[in-house]
Amino acid sequence: MADHAQDLAIAEELAHQLARLITLTGRAKAQFATVATEGIERAAYALLAHLVREGPKRITALADAVHSDTSTVSRQTSALVAHGLVERKADPEDGRACLLVATDAGRGTFDRAKAERTRHIVALMADWPQSERRTLVMLLDRLNTDFENYHPVGEPR
Repeated sequence: MADHAQDLAIAEELAHQLARLITLTGRAKAQFATVATEGIERAAYALLAHLVREGPKRITALADAVHSDTSTVSRQTSALVAHGLVERKADPEDGRACLLVATDAGRGTFDRAKAERTRHIVALMADWPQSERRTLVMLLDRLNTDFENYHPVGEPR
């Protein structure tokens, strides 16, 4: 019983720290959104980032990858296409379908935003020992993977 109480207390503290982190990252994103993403809506920028990192995708696959609905992703990618950051190309496996592909301009926008974000993270963690930074990366990767794979019983996937 004591272990369960400790598990609950740790989970409550983790939830508090995650909420704090989400608030702080949201504030930082708002401060740097215009500079880093060149005026692109944050959610659309996340789609661009995914296409740059993971490669061309059909809109349904992109929506699944970012855990969003197809209609929202369609609207956001239309804005990216209008800005010349993403283009639609025929899917070589099925000519009736199209793939969303990051353009050179899109990759440049992503690279500039990534460099800016990385610069801020380096400054933020300058006093952290490298071993602690590596441990944090490892633990966040594990937590994110568990979040992606967690499906409470009775809830839709």
